[in-house]
Amino acid sequence: MGRIGGQLRVLPGAVIGWDLTAALALSNALGIPPLATAELLPVIEAVMVAKYNEQMERSDG
Repeated sequence: MGRIGGQLRVLPGAVIGWDLTAALALSNALGIPPLATAELLPVIEAVMVAKYNEQMERSDG
């Protein structure tokens, strides 16, 4: 998850997303255009949440 990994929104037993305010601030600090961030971040976040929760389910067995 790289730089944004510490900014997860979680419930017991599940990841529900990123703190998007922090993600937008990070992208701004990195010089990423806000339009690109607004377009891409929700799509990337959705995939990350699904995959992370799949991994958690597998490890709980």
